[in-house]
Amino acid sequence: MSEIVKFIGQRIRNYRTQLGISQEKLAELSGCHPTYIGQIERGEKNATVESLEKISCALDVPLSKLFEKYETKSDLSKNIPLECYEFLSSKPKDGQERLYHILLEIDRYKNQ
Repeated sequence: MSEIVKFIGQRIRNYRTQLGISQEKLAELSGCHPTYIGQIERGEKNATVESLEKISCALDVPLSKLFEKYETKSDLSKNIPLECYEFLSSKPKDGQERLYHILLEIDRYKNQ
């Protein structure tokens, strides 16, 4: 599948895990089949706009947020801040806080 399909799938997974809900629960809330949710998250299926709208409503996230900060490889070969954002956003809230504090400690140690 294309880069954007994988990106959107990962973004959906990130928002879902932030909420602490399963693929099955997201499927129930969105009216989509659980298998379809899994295929979208893995970038195996190209979701319809209608499905993306249902999923974004179930996640209580504006549809535009699923596409926010998307850049093609031709835009930038490697966007470290975006990769960090995606990594952190894939973690639950408590994990995000722990990772943030670890980064702060590393930065303080480096600057001593």
